[in-house]
Amino acid sequence: MVKQTAGHDALGQFAPEFAHLNDDVLFGEVRNRTDKLGLKERSIVTISALIGKGITDSSLKYHLMSAKNNGVAQVEMAEILTHIAFYAGWPNAWAAFNMAKEVYAEDDAAAADVAEQHGGFFGLGKPNDSFAQYFIGQSYLNPVTAPDAYLPIFNVTFEPGCRNNWHVHHADKGGGQVLVCVDGQGWYQEEGKPAQALNPGDVVEIPANVKHWHGAQAGSWFSHLAFEYPGENTSNEWCEPVTDEEYAAL
Repeated sequence: MVKQTAGHDALGQFAPEFAHLNDDVLFGEVRNRTDKLGLKERSIVTISALIGKGITDSSLKYHLMSAKNNGVAQVEMAEILTHIAFYAGWPNAWAAFNMAKEVYAEDDAAAADVAEQHGGFFGLGKPNDSFAQYFIGQSYLNPVTAPDAYLPIFNVTFEPGCRNNWHVHHADKGGGQVLVCVDGQGWYQEEGKPAQALNPGDVVEIPANVKHWHGAQAGSWFSHLAFEYPGENTSNEWCEPVTDEEYAAL
């Protein structure tokens, strides 16, 4: 629920009726009609209106901060401002972008600091962008062996709640995958079987041609070493995501 006191604090004695309309009606009533329009959507409408009118002062910065707090991610904000630029003017969008960078920079730095604390002994590595389409949430990849090693080994780190899609490591002979858990708590599940909780020191051997998924538990970062046994005619098949309902039921 939105509660605002800025009007009363700044204008309570000079313009009490304006303060009342600002704090109690606009913020207290209109913004809290979330059954009709959510806070995130109201934030997007507000910043769009302000930029459209060329208002790029401290009030816009306040509403950019509110938008961030109401769930507008950085990538969403960048796209919103890009879209607005075509309707409200390029200079207005530039001014808004400069403010948005300041608003989101602090969170980016804090998130980076938190992430760097994870990954276990083998380190966090870099965002796993090449395989991002097969993951829900942010994952990181850190090669442990050289890229041309006979048996490539990677340290994979999942942020809380992150998991990969159902997938299969195919092979006509040999093949399969091994996970060695090194940090945090995670999940592993094979199709048709209950999920298995994972902790540091656990080792999971995944036979070839078995559909499965793995990732972090909801309240914990999780890291495991991953490597695949050599085999004949090996390939990886990525399947459907693990739904929020399936994951929440664990």
